[in-house]
Formats: sequence, structure tokens, C-alpha cells
Amino acid sequence: MVMLSSTGPAPSAAEVLRARYVSRLPASLEKLAGPQHGVVELPLHVAWSGLRAYDLDRPRLRMGLYRTVLAEGQHEDLVNLLNRDLLLAQWPVLRTLISRHLRQVWENAFPELTTAGSAAA
Repeated sequence: MVMLSSTGPAPSAAEVLRARYVSRLPASLEKLAGPQHGVVELPLHVAWSGLRAYDLDRPRLRMGLYRTVLAEGQHEDLVNLLNRDLLLAQWPVLRTLISRHLRQVWENAFPELTTAGSAAA
């Protein structure tokens, strides 16, 4: 016998991911007050294996840090480790390196990211 839930169908994996990412978003990109230069060491709950220290003055390392923090960081990590100006400058490439769900959540919440992407194209 199949039991039907009275609360409706279970959410899809995509819906769960989107909800997780939305819950971590800053109120605005201006809240992203992370450093623009120097070496940043990620906390273990963000980077639990592999590289944890990233030199923001090295573009490839900076891109790696942003990918990792966007995907794994909690709200406080986003606002303390990411910088608004760096995010906007990197977004045209960064958006191609992150998951579709993560990209959609950020671009829906912050239309200026898509403007930054089209301005750089």
C-alpha cells in the first residue's frame, strides 16, 4: 500500500539547494565587506579538504576562493570573506564555474551581477 503525504510532494533536490543558497544570501552586495588584497585562510567548515589559504592578488587563487565560499560558506562567511567589487569584477567568469542553482539564486537576488556580466562581454 502506498501512503500519500498530506503535505504534498517532497521538494526536489534543486529546490532544496536553492533554498539553502537563498537562506545564506546577504541583504545586498554592499554587505560583502571582505578583503581585496592579501592572503585569506578559509575556516574548516568552508574548506574541509585541500587548499585553505588563498592569495587574493593571484587571480586564479582569488577565483578559487570565491567559488568555494559561494558554494560552501554560511551567511557570515559570505559577508566577511567576499568583497562586492571583486565579486562584480569576477562574475562574468565566476558564473561559469559555479553550479547553475547557485548562479540562478545570486543573479535573481542581485540583478547587478547580470549587468556586470553583460558589461564585461
